[in-house]
Amino acid sequence: MAIRRLPETLINQIAAGEVVERPAAAVKELVENAIDAGAGRIDIGVRDGGRAVLTVVDDGCGLAPDELPLAVERHATSKLPGDDLMAVATLGFRGEALPSIGAVSRLMLTSRVRGAADAWSITVEGGVVGPVVPAAHPPGTRIEVRDLFYAVPARLKFLKAPRTELEHIEDVIQRLAMAHPGIGFTLTVGGDNARPLLRFPSGQGSGDQARLARLAAVLGRDFGDNAVAVAASRGDLALSGFAGLPTLHRPTSREQYLYVNGRPVRDKLLFGAVRGAYGDLMPRDRHPMLALFLALPGAEVDVNVHPAKIEVRFRDAQAVRGLMVSALRQALAGAGHRASATGTAAAVAAFSPSGASAPASSAPQSLGSTPFSHHPPARPSPALAERATVWQGPLGSAALPGLDAAPSGRPAVEAVAAVGAAMPAAYPLGVARAQIHKTYILAETADGLILVDQHAAHERLVYERFKAALIAPGPDARLPSQGLLIPEVVELGGPAVRRLVAEAGALARLGLVLESFGSGAVLVREVPALLGHADLSVLVRDLADQLAELDQAPALVDRLQAVCASLACHGSVRAGRSLTIEEMNALLRQMEAVPQSGQCSHGRPAYVELKRADLERLFERR
Repeated sequence: MAIRRLPETLINQIAAGEVVERPAAAVKELVENAIDAGAGRIDIGVRDGGRAVLTVVDDGCGLAPDELPLAVERHATSKLPGDDLMAVATLGFRGEALPSIGAVSRLMLTSRVRGAADAWSITVEGGVVGPVVPAAHPPGTRIEVRDLFYAVPARLKFLKAPRTELEHIEDVIQRLAMAHPGIGFTLTVGGDNARPLLRFPSGQGSGDQARLARLAAVLGRDFGDNAVAVAASRGDLALSGFAGLPTLHRPTSREQYLYVNGRPVRDKLLFGAVRGAYGDLMPRDRHPMLALFLALPGAEVDVNVHPAKIEVRFRDAQAVRGLMVSALRQALAGAGHRASATGTAAAVAAFSPSGASAPASSAPQSLGSTPFSHHPPARPSPALAERATVWQGPLGSAALPGLDAAPSGRPAVEAVAAVGAAMPAAYPLGVARAQIHKTYILAETADGLILVDQHAAHERLVYERFKAALIAPGPDARLPSQGLLIPEVVELGGPAVRRLVAEAGALARLGLVLESFGSGAVLVREVPALLGHADLSVLVRDLADQLAELDQAPALVDRLQAVCASLACHGSVRAGRSLTIEEMNALLRQMEAVPQSGQCSHGRPAYVELKRADLERLFERR
């Protein structure tokens, strides 16, 4: 077959296949053009999932009548000052978006320059450009796309249901709205009876305040209440944004938003940095919520490696990753013992009269919307009322019914009264008042109460001590250990023994001294002093399993951090152990002094806080 030159319409349709994959891709290109035009408000209209009609209206700078033909011509742009592709400083540059969309649809572009008396319009149908004609329109630009892909019917077969396509459009608008809080966005769905689906008014306030308000509008109030600010710079790199606390996590990475010079991207390097920063702060199968904005010179990043610009390539990728990891870790450490308030909302909902009948899978309600006014107050059962009369008389000297005596022999209620003079306001986590089910510590704060999971809280404290031994300076730095009078033999498989022996030197720094004992066993000679009375056979088997899972980790410290989590779990105060008031208060004070003590080394929350306002809602005082 002889070589021939393709017709212009076919060239545009091929380009459209790269740029306009689905209606959401067309929306992305058009909205980015509006942002680049300096718009303060952008209104998007959608019908039939974008297949029938797409409209994007903005109040930007507009286009002059002589610019309209160039706007729908391939490889024409106003967004590149010179001939250097690395100098792209805008969002919408491709030089192909409008002509590509026009090649597969019926497109009408109407625009009026600010300060001009008239508006002008141009049409493109299946790649055929019409004349420029006068039109009526306020300052700004309106782009209407009808019958998307009518010129390439084969592409229509690959589109999903209108609802699915609409969800992709929503995602595009939300991503762009988060990066530009100063612009108002509206998404309207339907024809004559159109309804607003998304509405983000232009940001009020300045800087981080406006950005956090926009992020909370998109990601939910939980994120706004439980996010920490991220700000760091290194040379020409600058990182800002907000990251959710480790106890605020999701089953997928869908709610991780990353931006490079204001452009939303999906980059494996950046997602890997997020996993590294949160590695020992949450469960392995959970993902944090965050929105990060990276700014760097255009010469340091290539944004043209993907037709839709959703992937980028950095000149110094390791510097970018290092900045992200250190900035996130610093922000999370600065949060101290703070944990997310989502557990509080779930606790309040569980206490409500309707909480018992609510399905377990339902989302927890926000504190401000607990529906006490819609349900009659709960009545205690007769049996409960009868048991309650025991408590209604004057207190005698005997121990209160149903409460174990404290280790000192005093009734628990007397032990609590003994510390009643302490000032809860002096401590963020309050003063211990009781232990519940030998598992939870009840502490009173100046403005409410706190329930602490004693095992989860102590596990984080022990874990941080183990982790500090890994990075302690000097080859002889190690945690205190205690020798076993009779070394314990633990039977294992050959591969497990080899893995443990290979890491014996690093394990010795953590206080665990072991050696090979034949081909299928190890001999444990010393254990970390922090462990106390641990089941060594279970501990050693757990460590061998951890090393097997992390065998491909890039560095020894990365492998052993997971080992530290196992050691901490085995060496922590267990549920079911009675604690004195002094021990409980000591645990609370240590939590206040150790960063990230709001969750254990496996990511579970260490405490839940109920404010006084929450308690008043429970008893209908407000």
